[in-house]
Amino acid sequence: MMLSPDQAEADLSWTQSDPETMLNGLKSAGCTSDEPGEGEERAKCKSDQPLSREEKRRRRRATAKYRSAHATRERIRVEAFNVAFAELRKLLPTLPPDKKLSKIEILRLAICYISYLNHVLDV
Repeated sequence: MMLSPDQAEADLSWTQSDPETMLNGLKSAGCTSDEPGEGEERAKCKSDQPLSREEKRRRRRATAKYRSAHATRERIRVEAFNVAFAELRKLLPTLPPDKKLSKIEILRLAICYISYLNHVLDV
């Protein structure tokens, strides 16, 4: 199977089980390289079509630097989230005072406590 630049992706038959035929087609389209690639220096297509926004995003997200930065942001977010719940927990009256509450219990207790304070102010 030979790939041509003007052939639509929908017309391509990827059900062929002959990898050599597919590899030859990719080489003729200029989409492979004989030297082994490493990391981001993989072989790229030599076609004139620019990468789609989705493909650019996918490649950027595949880098180790991006994944590391994302993991760091997520850790900071989770820590801030837990600190906020700990602060809210300190403001809520419970018996016993050192009772460990889940996040959903903290939210429910906060709703009840706000409702109670509202009632006290209305009286």
